[in-house]
Amino acid sequence: MTSLKTLATAAAIALLSVSAQAQDYKLGDLTIDHPWTRATPPKAAAAGGFVEIHNSGSEADRLVSASSPAAGRTEIHEMAVNDGVMTMRQLENGLEIPANGTAVLKPGSFHIMFMKLNAPITKGQKVPVTLTFEKAGEITVELTAEKIGAKGMDHGEMGDGEMDHSKMKHGDHAGHGKD
Repeated sequence: MTSLKTLATAAAIALLSVSAQAQDYKLGDLTIDHPWTRATPPKAAAAGGFVEIHNSGSEADRLVSASSPAAGRTEIHEMAVNDGVMTMRQLENGLEIPANGTAVLKPGSFHIMFMKLNAPITKGQKVPVTLTFEKAGEITVELTAEKIGAKGMDHGEMGDGEMDHSKMKHGDHAGHGKD
C-alpha cells in the first residue's frame, strides 16, 4: 500500500511539473504556448526566444513588438537563406498571426531576438518577455531557459535545427554586442 501511495505521489508531482512547463497564456483570441529560450554562455550578448501563437479568431492579428528586462533591446526577427547564405533581419512590420491559424517562432525561423543581454541566461531560469499585438494588446509571458544548444523544450522535442549566429550576416544590427 505504501508503494502505491509513493507511486501516486510521484505521478502527481510529474504531472504538475509538466503542466508548469507547458504554460499556456491567453489574450483575447490568441493563445501563446511553449514559451522557451536557451541558456547562454557566460559572455553571450544575444539569445533567441521561441513560442507558438495560436489565433482562434476570424481576423488576423500581428505581433508588432517584444520587450524584456533581460535585454537592452528585444526585436522580432526572421531567418532565411538568401543566395545560399543564412541571414537574419528584424521584421519591421511585425509578424502576422493568421485568422484561425498559428505562427511558430522557432530556431532557424521567426524568433524573438534578445540583444545586449544584461546577464547570462541559465538553465531553468524564467525570462519575462512582453509581447505586443496590433489588436489583442499586450501580454507578459515567461520563457523557460532550456540547456545551451537545445533544439526545443525538453518535454517535447520539436526536432528543429540549431542556430549558429557566428556564420550569419546580421545586416546593420549595431548593438548586438554589449557596449
